[in-house]
Amino acid sequence: MHLPPQLPVMSGDRRQVVRRVGLVVLVVNVVLALAKGGVWWATGSIAVGSEAVNSVADTAYSVIVLAGLYLTTQPPDFQHPHGHERIEPFVSLFVAVGVFAAGAGVLWNATTTVLDGTYGGATGGLLSVGVLVASGGVKYGLYRYCRRVGETHHSPAIVATALDNRNDILTATAALAGVVGASVGVPVLEPVAAGVVSLGIIYTGYEIVRDNVNYLVGAAPDDELTAEILGRALEHPRVEGAHDVVAHYVGPEVDVSLHIEVEGDMTLFEAHDIESQVVAAIREIPEVDDVFVHVDPKELGEWKEDERATRLFEGRPGKK
Repeated sequence: MHLPPQLPVMSGDRRQVVRRVGLVVLVVNVVLALAKGGVWWATGSIAVGSEAVNSVADTAYSVIVLAGLYLTTQPPDFQHPHGHERIEPFVSLFVAVGVFAAGAGVLWNATTTVLDGTYGGATGGLLSVGVLVASGGVKYGLYRYCRRVGETHHSPAIVATALDNRNDILTATAALAGVVGASVGVPVLEPVAAGVVSLGIIYTGYEIVRDNVNYLVGAAPDDELTAEILGRALEHPRVEGAHDVVAHYVGPEVDVSLHIEVEGDMTLFEAHDIESQVVAAIREIPEVDDVFVHVDPKELGEWKEDERATRLFEGRPGKK
């Protein structure tokens, strides 16, 4: 099947990297679930047991995230000529649902434990402390890894996964507080710490939803990206001005349309070459997918004063 040459195709490098991250997250969660489950079985620590259940849940959602990432990195086809990246925000929202559920579960458990006075129990000693500290360290490394890859390759699903791993650091810290508290005779420290942590988890779910809803409703990118798009058009030596600049998210990528003004006496071939060069320059921006450029003769007088463009380029040398 022939695809139009102007349609960008996800690079093989991005496809492989995104899928690899999903697989790494799954493997790490499986290993942590087994390690915590083993310590729980050996010591009977309630805090470690809760963390083991948390890791099992992480493993389950990691399978779904991995499947979602595999789907979003499929190449374009007849039904999806622009590729499948626009599914990524939905994968991120799935992660957000899991985050909200985890936060609500931790908050409910912490509240009922305090009210019922059922906190305390086996601590597991150094073995429990060791597995919780190790879990926090591994999750921190996974958070940094996912965050870096997600931002580098503009993957909202990977960024959401990074934030979820940051939550796991918090829950491991709360469990550690419970183990230490029980060891020193203050077992109520566990549910109190867990309750505080739950609020942070719920806020993380809000962050994921907030960021990905913008991808789904076609919000405009930030001023910095918009300024770069406009700047790429105006950098062409034969472009006299630009107006009606519209940039909006379609999934995690940005579609752009704008009008450029050129000398009216140039040939159609010359105008076409300028349009192609402007499209290519804007497409070099990693976040940008499609670019649509309409060429106007400057003599038509369609130039429009744009307060936002003026603000973005205030103090910057430019053209009209």
